[in-house]
Amino acid sequence: MVVLAWRELLHFFRQPLRLLGSLAQPLMLWLLMGSGFAESFRPAIDDLNYSEFFYPGIVLMLLLFAGIFSTITLIEDRSAGFLQGVMVAPVSSLSLVLGKLVGGSAIALIQSIIFLLLAPLAGFDLSLDMVLHLVLLFALVGLGFTGFGFIVAWTMETVAGYHAVMSVVMIPLWLLSGALFPLESSSAWLQMVMHFNPITYTMQTIRGAFYEPLSILYTSPDFLFALAVTAMWTLICIAVAVGMAAKRPPA
Repeated sequence: MVVLAWRELLHFFRQPLRLLGSLAQPLMLWLLMGSGFAESFRPAIDDLNYSEFFYPGIVLMLLLFAGIFSTITLIEDRSAGFLQGVMVAPVSSLSLVLGKLVGGSAIALIQSIIFLLLAPLAGFDLSLDMVLHLVLLFALVGLGFTGFGFIVAWTMETVAGYHAVMSVVMIPLWLLSGALFPLESSSAWLQMVMHFNPITYTMQTIRGAFYEPLSILYTSPDFLFALAVTAMWTLICIAVAVGMAAKRPPA
């Protein structure tokens, strides 16, 4: 497990342009959309501008994209024959899955921590315990996204097919999570869709952690419910990934 996770990290850091691109894209989107929607955004909370509202959503997008791109290596490893070698080695399915997921989640965590340095520019005044709490939440969310990416990549034969599936599944889930616009200001039918979207609760968990200290967060039923859904989503993704790896070798 450790070797596979370390291999994912080495593969990432040997591509500096990948790190630059993964950080530059959300940064540009945050700056452009934060400025573009500044005048039309009507928050329920006074003094909340769109750049501040959108910042947690961009962090969630960063975790999502990191999870997606880190599991592309599963398809590449299959094409190169490396994955087949791992499958016939005396390594359990759990170790294989956790190695990939921990490595991919570590990549997502590193990128999100770097982006977290911009939080003061968005208007957030984070204490040390809030930062540590956010990092733990990022790790949990990163595991969930990477686990889902593993599930999709395990069934894909080409990178193009993988991107097509992710474009019509995961990105819409992010768009309908409350990252771009508040759930409360949406139409009734859209609110219903968003309530059934597990990523909506992930977004609520992260956004709440940006504003409230732990002493208040963990007395809030809404936050605890959102955290429970997020943890359940992550556990289900990991369990399904392990089950798929144990059931049959990839095509």
